[in-house]
Amino acid sequence: MNHASGASSAGANASNASGPNASGVLKAMSPGVVDFLFRQLVAGEPPEDAHWHREGTVLAEQAPGAELARRLAETDLEALTPTELFDYVRAAQRLAGWAEALRVEAVGRYCAAPAPSPAPRPAPLPGPGKAGAEEG
Repeated sequence: MNHASGASSAGANASNASGPNASGVLKAMSPGVVDFLFRQLVAGEPPEDAHWHREGTVLAEQAPGAELARRLAETDLEALTPTELFDYVRAAQRLAGWAEALRVEAVGRYCAAPAPSPAPRPAPLPGPGKAGAEEG
């Protein structure tokens, strides 16, 4: 088997795997992820994006809060590998849990706050008939 025919059959298999009858992992992978994995395979690199780990805290380790929310909002989901997409989903779940805890605390404080007391009523003023009756 020569390399040209092997490459063309591999290409045909890849196009068939991404077609409407694709199943399994390939069905869930975007064209960007497939391209990334193919380039990693050709270069002899691992399927994970090692550069992502060197750029700072990975999503799986990012503490919930504003920075995690920003990173999730700015992430291009089409470019994530399946492992990175899993980490993204878990990070989003952590963020949602954190936000829910903030909401629960705020609702608890709101419900536990004492009701504002009504303004004190002024004492009734004595009328003209009452003042005369008390004197006699």
